[in-house]
Amino acid sequence: MEQPKRRKLPHDVPSFVADGSLYFITVCGALRGVNTFAHPTPWNVLRGAAIHYHSLQRWHLRLMLAMPDHIHLIACFPPEDAMRKVIAAWKHYVSHNASVEWQRDFFDHRLRGGESLDEKTHYIRMNPVRAKLVAEPSDWKYILESNVSASP
Repeated sequence: MEQPKRRKLPHDVPSFVADGSLYFITVCGALRGVNTFAHPTPWNVLRGAAIHYHSLQRWHLRLMLAMPDHIHLIACFPPEDAMRKVIAAWKHYVSHNASVEWQRDFFDHRLRGGESLDEKTHYIRMNPVRAKLVAEPSDWKYILESNVSASP
C-alpha cells in the first residue's frame, strides 16, 4: 500500500493581511525525537543566522527558541520578502553550516488581533519546561529574544 504524501503548504500572505503582522512559526528537524538543535554548535549557527537576517531586515525577529528537534519563532516579514523564501534561505544556510537536516516545510500561524503576543511568547518559553528539560524557563539557554517593534 502506498504511503500518504505530505501536501505542500501554501505560505503566501493574503492581500488583506496588514504589513508587519506577526507570525508564530515552527520549523522541525528531519529526525523527530533526536537532539538536532539544542546543543552549542547548531545553536550558534541558528542564532548567528537569525541575528544576521534580522540585521538585513529579511525578518524582524521577536523570539526564537530551539527545542531538541524543532525551532519556534515569532517574527514578521517586510512586504518585499516572501516568508517562505526567507525561511527557506535561512534553513538552507543553517543546513549547510551546521549539518542540519530539516523537514521539508514549516508551520506558520498569523497572530490575529484577538491573540495575545504575550500568550504565545509564554507558550514558547514554557516548551522546555513542559518537555521536562529544565525546571524554569529562565534555565533554558537556547533562546533568543528581541525587543524590536512588530513593524518592519
